Amino acid sequence: MEQEVISTPSNDFTRSWVKSSRFLFYMQVVALSAFLIGGSYALYKHSYKGKPHVTVPENTLYTPKYK
Repeated sequence: MEQEVISTPSNDFTRSWVKSSRFLFYMQVVALSAFLIGGSYALYKHSYKGKPHVTVPENTLYTPKYK
């Protein structure tokens, strides 16, 4: 009675727990880095530009000035 021996290559991604976990770890590091860099760039791009100069009518001041 002969048994068929199924050999799987050791470099197969789906069969090697060590290689797949290492790959997924590095993918998480890359994704987190891209998210942080993208978020930082978006915050920089939409940052506060400063206080704009707004002309306020004199009759709407706290102590209004009438003509």
